[in-house]
Amino acid sequence: MALALGNLDPPSAPEIAYDRDLAERNAVIVGAGIGGLAAAIALHHRGWNIKVLERAPALREVGAGISLWPNATRALDLLGVGDQVRAFSTPEGPGGFRDHHGRWLFRSTLQTPYGETLMLRRPTLLDILRKAVPANAIVLSTTVASVENSGGQVTVTHDDGVQTSADLLVGADGLHSTVRAALWPHAKPPVYAGYTTWRLIAPPTDLDSDVTESWGRGERVGIFRLADNAIYSYLTAKTPAGTTFPDNRAELCRRFAHWHAPIPAILNSVTNSDILQHDIYRLPALRTYVTGRAALLGDAAHAMTPDLGQGGGTALEDAVELAEALDGDIDDGLVLYNRRRRPRTQAIARQSATFGAFAQASGPLTVPLRNTATRLLPERLFLRANQSMLTWRSK
Repeated sequence: MALALGNLDPPSAPEIAYDRDLAERNAVIVGAGIGGLAAAIALHHRGWNIKVLERAPALREVGAGISLWPNATRALDLLGVGDQVRAFSTPEGPGGFRDHHGRWLFRSTLQTPYGETLMLRRPTLLDILRKAVPANAIVLSTTVASVENSGGQVTVTHDDGVQTSADLLVGADGLHSTVRAALWPHAKPPVYAGYTTWRLIAPPTDLDSDVTESWGRGERVGIFRLADNAIYSYLTAKTPAGTTFPDNRAELCRRFAHWHAPIPAILNSVTNSDILQHDIYRLPALRTYVTGRAALLGDAAHAMTPDLGQGGGTALEDAVELAEALDGDIDDGLVLYNRRRRPRTQAIARQSATFGAFAQASGPLTVPLRNTATRLLPERLFLRANQSMLTWRSK
């Protein structure tokens, strides 16, 4: 399901140099995922000369579908690509939570007053973002070997000895960030959330709700319709970290084939090659997102569990706010970026982990308590609980 988006040859010159006559400010961004490309777009729009370093030989987004909540769609509009994303998306309608028999625990009938939520394929989003970045700004097959961050400059040394120097370094290289490891030596390592997730896209099938997440004992299934009527689904289960299965489809059938429709039909319509499995990790809170002329964003700064669908959305927010904060003095702007972004993203990460633990309940007492509490949850209270998360706007 990964989509190859072209192959740009890395430069053959021994050093990538910026022409300061053409651009006063130069940024090097490590990582060409959603957050890295969004940062490239936002900085480029503000006149920065940018280079995006990506270790992969081609841009491939590993994943199936992605939810873009109202805060994310606002960020995409500010990046100038919102309408393009909408053209390939389907709006999410009311949905809710069920038990594994299909009985509703919580069913929303209200459209969120905070804006539109979109669902699309992750490779499509990556493609749209990539096309908004100047093609010659993306350097593929580039692995970062070391980083020097001093004297108002940053220098990234590649594994082949090539160096890239700039006024700003943006670490957008994900959960296992090389930039974070180099410049945040005291950062705690990622923590396993206690469950693994399988993701897949299945052919169109009948749904009685556009959005639903069903809960069992330590297991969940999410079902979403895409713009072409295909179905994006994720399935989770509590497993020891690093557990893999020789036949993912057989494992999913063992766990979920007795659940309510259309889950059995979805599993019957896919093969092992359609299924991606990833253990879920979160990043312990960092004391700062900036050091010297370097800043972290997205998963490199605040990797969170996917339970609120905010990993991609907060990365898009980071990109917009980083570029805005840097309109003035760079050092002051980095302080401002950290002050704005760290409290918000870390609060969302905590909220996501809390909800994940609640939804993944597996005990003989905790599962009935969870289900009862969900049935009693007033719908307007649910909306208000998400208000601060969904009403983000740039400063």
